[in-house]
Amino acid sequence: MNTDRQMTLEAPSIYQPIMLSILGITPMTDLEKVFKIELPHPVSLDHKAGQFVQVSVLGVGEAPISISSSPCQSNNSFEICVRRVGALTNALHALSPGDLVGIRGPFGRGFPIERFRGKDILFAPGGLGLAPLRSVINEVLDDRGNYGRIIILYGARQPKEMLFQDELHEWATREDVELHLTVDQADKKWKGNVGVITTLFSDIQVSPRNTVAITCGPPVMYRFILMELLGMGIPEGNIWLSLERRMKCGVGKCGHCQMDNIYVCQDGPAFSYAEIRHIEEAL
Repeated sequence: MNTDRQMTLEAPSIYQPIMLSILGITPMTDLEKVFKIELPHPVSLDHKAGQFVQVSVLGVGEAPISISSSPCQSNNSFEICVRRVGALTNALHALSPGDLVGIRGPFGRGFPIERFRGKDILFAPGGLGLAPLRSVINEVLDDRGNYGRIIILYGARQPKEMLFQDELHEWATREDVELHLTVDQADKKWKGNVGVITTLFSDIQVSPRNTVAITCGPPVMYRFILMELLGMGIPEGNIWLSLERRMKCGVGKCGHCQMDNIYVCQDGPAFSYAEIRHIEEAL
C-alpha cells in the first residue's frame, strides 16, 4: 500500500465488514450514545452528509446507521449515534473504547450539498433525526460563507432527550445561526417553547424560492412538516428528507427498502419531496 496516498474504506466484498476500533463513546441520553470509530491511517471514510454505514457486532448482527459527523471532520475517525432499541444496539451499548465493530460502507446517496450553496437552509429534525442532519449542519457551518441564512428547528419529547446538547448551546450562541427548540413535555428547568416541532414555524419567515429545507425524524412527523414547508411556498424540489428507517441490507439485495421502483439504500436515503411525492408508501 502506498501510504502517501489517501485511501478510502474498502473491503474485498461489499458484504464483508472491516473491523475498526472504537476510539470513544459519549452518552447522550438514557437511550443514545455517540461512538467515535477510528480510521487507520491512511484510510478515509470519504462519505457525503446523509450517507450511512452498516454496523455489525460479531455473533449478534448488523444494522444501517447514519454517519453523524461532518465529511469535513472525518480525517482519522467518524461518528455514529446509536439508540438502544434491540439486540444489536444493546450489544453496541455494552462495548467499550478499544473494542472492535464491523463497518461496511459508506452506502447510499447523501444530500447534494453542492446544490445548496448560495441558498438559505432550514433544518427541521425531530428527536433522533438530528443525528444524520448533524452531519449536514456541521458541513454547512464548516463552509459558512457559501450559504445564506441557517435556521435550525429542533424538537424532542423531553429536554433530557435532546441530542448533542453542547452543540445546541454552541449553535445558540452563534450570530450566524438561528436556533429554535421545542419539547413536547417540559420539566421544571425548561424555559423554552412547549409543543410539537411544527409550532416553531410561526417563529420564522423565509424567502421560499431561495430556501432549501431538510428534515429527518419519526415517520409521523413528515406529513405535518411537509404541510408547513409547502404552505410556506418552498418548492417541492427544495424540500429534502431522509428515509433511512426503511433500510436493511444496505446494498439493494434484500428488497426490504423497495418503494415502487426505488431502493432507498441505493437511490437514497436522501430524497427531494419532488422525487417521492407520487409514492404512497414513502411517507
